[in-house]
Amino acid sequence: MNRLTNRRAARWALIAAILLSTVIAPSAADAEGGTRPSACLAANAPGCTHGLPTWQYQMLLPEMLAHPTPNAREIEVNQRDVRRYSFYRVNKAGVTLFNAPNGAPIGGIDPGFNFVGIRRRQGDWAEIRPGQWVPMSELKGVTASSYTGVIFDSAPLFPMAWVLIPTRPSSYPGEKPDRSVPILPRYTRVNIFATVNDGQWDWYLIGPGQWLQQKVVGRVLPVKRPAGVKGRWIAVDLYEQVLVAYEEDRMVFATLISSGLPQWSTNEGLFRIWARFTSDTMRGAMGQPDFYELPAVPYVMYFDNDISLHGTYWHDGFGYRHSHGCVNLSISDARWLYEWTDNFFANTWVHVWSSGQYK
Repeated sequence: MNRLTNRRAARWALIAAILLSTVIAPSAADAEGGTRPSACLAANAPGCTHGLPTWQYQMLLPEMLAHPTPNAREIEVNQRDVRRYSFYRVNKAGVTLFNAPNGAPIGGIDPGFNFVGIRRRQGDWAEIRPGQWVPMSELKGVTASSYTGVIFDSAPLFPMAWVLIPTRPSSYPGEKPDRSVPILPRYTRVNIFATVNDGQWDWYLIGPGQWLQQKVVGRVLPVKRPAGVKGRWIAVDLYEQVLVAYEEDRMVFATLISSGLPQWSTNEGLFRIWARFTSDTMRGAMGQPDFYELPAVPYVMYFDNDISLHGTYWHDGFGYRHSHGCVNLSISDARWLYEWTDNFFANTWVHVWSSGQYK
């Protein structure tokens, strides 16, 4: 190994040590029982710069300037699928079905979360199934999300996250942002260069003088490969609402997902994909207030009985829990994952875990 290589290795070892050590916990409780923040959390604290000891901040500054965005590339949006899987939501109170425009009632669709496609239109009427018509006023068009995850051609240089809520970064952990600072749009990808805890929440340094509270991002966290798992496998982090696809121990793909809501939580555990369908109709809770019917759900991969990974055309809430237990992906992400597992699905494991607990 030559001297240049030695210097580079030593430099990266030092940076790694700084990253691992830059988790500043609150100090001990004061006389009144409260918690005092670390000295560097206060603006203009001596020996500190933007919430870190100055020497640590100065060491990280060249890396922040050199790597403003993660070393990952977005997968291409499948515009054909986005158009193909854009459906109409039925009035949540339910609708009456007619045998023709302005015709006779022949049935109905129960109240709930229901979507339909339109076969043809005639004036202000839509035929949703052969011989079944509803007024267009009872339908609302929903365009599928164009969000996509990322592929890693090489190992991530720094921990990566997506911004979940349009947010202005703060100059110091725990401080309100200056309103003159530009807002980071939802789904912006950022590197995390350091982490500081203000006594309640972690804050992440994402760029020079730019901090985000953990509540507004979804992080990509590595997880150890479960025993006995080989080849291609999938990890779903319920806390961060992030899915990572692996080949052995190498990250190859990551994206935001939506797992089950608290009353329909997605089970943790190790599962194997047991069935796949390019599309499948999903319905449930017949006669209940949460009844749903979703036609042509795309790129379905069942792994825990009737719980699956699948594409989702009815919301753009990735990064937050949203489902009846399934793992929702954008349509483009679901297609990528479906094709990635094509010849391996019988041996593809799904490891559902949680890196934390909701507060």
